[in-house]
Amino acid sequence: MLNRLYLPILALAAAAAVALAMVWPQGLGERSPGPFGSFPLQRTPAKQAARTRETISAQRRSNHLRAAAHDIQSHALAPSQ
Repeated sequence: MLNRLYLPILALAAAAAVALAMVWPQGLGERSPGPFGSFPLQRTPAKQAARTRETISAQRRSNHLRAAAHDIQSHALAPSQ
């Protein structure tokens, strides 16, 4: 008895998800084909520049933390006398 209600509701939910994907196919990645496509937000020059700045900043922080950890380890293994 429960399957008589559950399976049609599940089929309707699946059909609704497919219909939504047909109407609103684009996320933040690549351009969607057809009349729904617009320029992706991640491809704008401002977003790309911000992403590059963020990557460089993260690399600098990572290098700084690695150097600090290396200094701490070298002082712990060979303390100055």
